[in-house]
Amino acid sequence: MSGVLYLIPNTLGEGDADALAAVLPAPVRARAAALGYYIGENAKTTRAFLKKVGTERPIQEIDVRELNVNTPAGEIDRLLAPILAGTDAGLVSEAGCPAVADPGALLVRRAHERGVKVVPFVGPSSILLALMASGLNGQSFAFHGYLPVDAGERAKRLRELEQQSRKIKQTQIFIETPYRNRALLDTLLASCAPSTIVCVAVDLTLASETIVSRAVSDWKKKPAPDLHKRPAIFLLLGV
Repeated sequence: MSGVLYLIPNTLGEGDADALAAVLPAPVRARAAALGYYIGENAKTTRAFLKKVGTERPIQEIDVRELNVNTPAGEIDRLLAPILAGTDAGLVSEAGCPAVADPGALLVRRAHERGVKVVPFVGPSSILLALMASGLNGQSFAFHGYLPVDAGERAKRLRELEQQSRKIKQTQIFIETPYRNRALLDTLLASCAPSTIVCVAVDLTLASETIVSRAVSDWKKKPAPDLHKRPAIFLLLGV
């Protein structure tokens, strides 16, 4: 009988065991502490996560393997092999929920194909937290990941998303590499109509959390929060 693949959320930023306890329920932390096999994007940061969890066995005895954008497709079955042999495993992301905007989705898909039970656990999702706090349409929304890096292509894509949002009343959600946050906001404000609502949610769940939601015309009148090198979620709704 195969083991179970547990999807274990991580914190959304730096923090200690107290920070972990604030966003992960006790049963999730207990299950995470009991597992002897982990798959994460980076072995070092996965072990740092386990240190905060407080594992039942020494961390050096836990089998930690990597799954990231550089992992060959053929490696997925090798990562799944211990689970098929009966070992329970935890899949953990660098931040937030595994398999959402995360390479772990490939492992989850293969687990389903091989008949492995997949159990998702409750934890912080920056996408949903930002949507909840934005005041934008939570009945219909779409997450687009990263937008094009090229300035012209990025502006074109934002205008397309705004048009789609206005047409079907759908909230559009996207992210950016932290050091390009300000450039993305500037492009948003230059490309979108004055009435379009833009929300920027920064450092979610952290002490420095900042969430601002207002029309483009108001964004241009008021100072924007400091976005430099801070994890952020961007949302827009054409109205």
